[in-house]
Amino acid sequence: FYYAGFSLPGETRLDFHSSQLFRELPPPWMSFAGITAHHLANWYANNRFCGACGGRMTPKEEERALACPACATSVYPRISPAVIVGVVNGSRLLLTRYANRPYRNYALIAGFVEVGETLEDAAHREVFEETGVRVKNLSYYKSQPWGFSGSLLAGFFAELDGSPELNIDSNELEDAQWLGAEDIPLHDDGVSLTGEMMQVFRHRYLLA
Repeated sequence: FYYAGFSLPGETRLDFHSSQLFRELPPPWMSFAGITAHHLANWYANNRFCGACGGRMTPKEEERALACPACATSVYPRISPAVIVGVVNGSRLLLTRYANRPYRNYALIAGFVEVGETLEDAAHREVFEETGVRVKNLSYYKSQPWGFSGSLLAGFFAELDGSPELNIDSNELEDAQWLGAEDIPLHDDGVSLTGEMMQVFRHRYLLA
């Protein structure tokens, strides 16, 4: 959440908005700046005290970090690696909708990398856990910092390996569908990697 302020004659007004507003705040660089600020604000709020001795943390002057004057422990902004996977089945792409989350549009499969995992292992695991299908021939697309979850996303396209039958994890997903390029929603907020990858796939087949 954040406060947006503006002045009226003789007063200053503050409005309270959900951080989801940053998904569509024009221009795109403004959205990215807001998302990044949200990431840092959460980090500062959650690291006020030292995890080693309980002392009060203070900002370091020479770099973006917090330090404990009592035991000299330094803490840097937490960035969690995560993967996002566009699963391709011929001319169809696997799209999902999250369960119980503010974002209601279709997206690609995504999840955090676990301790001891490679990015590729995480991609295989997340796809299977959430939808019950297996993938092969992963192809790296690009990365993106994503401040909503404090993560760095690594985007992959992958081919379906075996049966296309879906068995979704209802704790994570509300819906999952194989959609042809012509049926992929046109909505792209210009900010999220999932929206960009969906449109890349769509254009690849419609313009072929």
